[in-house]
Amino acid sequence: MASFKKSFESLKGTSHSAAKGVTDTAQAAQEAVQQVADSSKDTVNTAQEASRQTQAVIGKAADKATDTIKEFGQKMEPK
Repeated sequence: MASFKKSFESLKGTSHSAAKGVTDTAQAAQEAVQQVADSSKDTVNTAQEASRQTQAVIGKAADKATDTIKEFGQKMEPK
C-alpha cells in the first residue's frame, strides 16, 4: 500500500508539473499575441500619420500650383 501511495504521489507531482508547463506556455503565447497586436497598432498609427502628412503636403502643392496658374493667366490677359 505504501508503494501505491508513493507512486500516486509521484504521478500527482508529475501531473502538477505538466499542468504548470502548459499554463506557462499558454501565458507566454498570450503575451506574444499581445505584443504583435500592440506592434500592429503602432504600425497602423504610424501609417495613418504618414498619410495625413502626405495629404497636407499634396494640398499645399496643389494650392501653390493653383496660385501659379492664376498668376500665369493674369500675365497672359491682354492689357
